[in-house]
Amino acid sequence: MTKKKALTESMEDYLEAIWLLERVHDAARAKDIAEHLGVQRGTVTGALKGLEEKGLINYAPYSHITLTPKGAEIAGEINRRHKVILNFLTEVLRIAPETAEATACRMEHVVEGTVLDRLVCFIDFVHQCPRAGNDLLRSFTNYCESGRLDWDQCQTCLDDCRDRFQSQHP
Repeated sequence: MTKKKALTESMEDYLEAIWLLERVHDAARAKDIAEHLGVQRGTVTGALKGLEEKGLINYAPYSHITLTPKGAEIAGEINRRHKVILNFLTEVLRIAPETAEATACRMEHVVEGTVLDRLVCFIDFVHQCPRAGNDLLRSFTNYCESGRLDWDQCQTCLDDCRDRFQSQHP
């Protein structure tokens, strides 16, 4: 049996928008939320009522909107998922920022916690492992652009990696 999700993707988008707006303005307004999400103000009102019923926001018509502690925790996690996925897409896979942003917005709603944790682990590994880092990312970018490995560069990369490792671990 599948577990029913407590929040829709749309609700998560509203929470994240409020979370981001709070960071800039200490509170959010319906107008700002609508602008941030690219929706009509009337749509925002219905969503805000639903989030308030769930105890995730403090909302009254014509007033500022703030997250409750529970709402802030959920919104912060949504934003964390978004940033991790965006970072992986742009920094590791070298996806164009606009495409990566749109993709991260969709993926943040469905990525499992263990998958997200593994993405973070992989990103850390790539940046810390002497066999990886910028050399690996640069080679991957070249591979994506050309569709083939540059075998002449492989030996140079291996030599540089060995030299770097030996200098760090005498």
